[in-house]
Amino acid sequence: MIPRYSRPEMVRIWEAESRYSIWFEIEAHAATAMADLGQIPKEAADVIWSKGSKARFEVARIDAIEQVTKHDVIAFLTHLAEIVGPEARFVHQGMTSSDVLDTCLNVQLKRAADILIADLDRLLEALKHRAFEHRLTPTIGRSHGIHAEPTTFGLKLACAYAEFHRAKDRMILARDEVSTCAISGAVGTFANIDPRVEEYVAKRMGLKPEPVSTQVVPRDRHAMYFATLAVIASSIERLATEVRHLQRTEVLEAEEYFSPGQKGSSAMPHKRNPVLAENLTGLARTVRAYCVPAMENVALWHERDISHSSVERIIAPDATVTLDFALNRLAGVIEKLVVYPENMRKNLDKLGGLHNSQRVLLALTQAGVSREDAYAMVQRNAMKTWEEGKDFLTELKADDEVVAKVPAADLEAMFDLGYHLKHIDTIFKRVFG
Repeated sequence: MIPRYSRPEMVRIWEAESRYSIWFEIEAHAATAMADLGQIPKEAADVIWSKGSKARFEVARIDAIEQVTKHDVIAFLTHLAEIVGPEARFVHQGMTSSDVLDTCLNVQLKRAADILIADLDRLLEALKHRAFEHRLTPTIGRSHGIHAEPTTFGLKLACAYAEFHRAKDRMILARDEVSTCAISGAVGTFANIDPRVEEYVAKRMGLKPEPVSTQVVPRDRHAMYFATLAVIASSIERLATEVRHLQRTEVLEAEEYFSPGQKGSSAMPHKRNPVLAENLTGLARTVRAYCVPAMENVALWHERDISHSSVERIIAPDATVTLDFALNRLAGVIEKLVVYPENMRKNLDKLGGLHNSQRVLLALTQAGVSREDAYAMVQRNAMKTWEEGKDFLTELKADDEVVAKVPAADLEAMFDLGYHLKHIDTIFKRVFG
């Protein structure tokens, strides 16, 4: 993660100070549970809490110890012992490093998920507001990038709203999936630690006990989490790509807000580029890239190995920080998006009414013409519009074979824009309730 694409609240979750604070909480809660069970002196647990909770863990000191021990958890415990004193001998009783590391990681991922869910709420609010604002703003729908039939700009945004609402649901499920605690000792058998300690720590840390930890929390949980981040990133890219296409000069139906003093090009003073949407496309690629190593982390050797560790030290902060930044950037793009209804209507009318071709096709079949013949009749007139710039309705009315089946007055009635938009409210009710 780099400052350019980071927001402070998410970054704090992954800072060393935060990590050591969580490690201490896990160890101290475990000590309290052991004291309650009569396994260590209650006075020792009290000292661990009182001295440790007041301490400021020195990252540089822990790093220096790790240079000797070559083990990060032992380095932390050594530093904690320097703070706590003799009672530190009761810290980490029956526990293994993974108990601390995995429980801490899941706390961090849960907290990161909380932020991402709040980010999604902001984006959803922006999409809903702009969708209703442009609920009946007509625009041409495109398939393969080519004019198809009319839709509304509000419906485009409602579609994005529904997609990100699903993203929020998935993020909530991913948060629940990864919110487990493992305090089960070597190879996960609880041989040297009571399962009630795990239950206590889990409750205090806002987690639930991992049913079978095998010393590490099974990584299918984390794979699901990062897969969810990847899908959300893909949705970000889909909406960003839409903005990029709509901002093209030949289209210009919508564009990113261009602030006073902003510059679009070092060489060309006229430029107004979709830089935020392009940036979002790149950030989405980065988040998606972290999904594959998360999947590969699932297959660990036997009860545990640490091949996943180096991966997660990179992907956990990077993926969550990047997605947090991207979601907020996208929300800002939508909130300030400049929309040009007049250009939408101009583009809608650009092909001389060709967007009504299906309606004419259906009318001809209803009048008794075979679908193949009706298609040929409509297409030959449509091609005159494509190739010669003719008006589609005029050509249809001049086609004796067409008007023999569908009178000119009926053809004219078929070129009503409202026909295409009559069910917009029904769709909005489905999306927004």
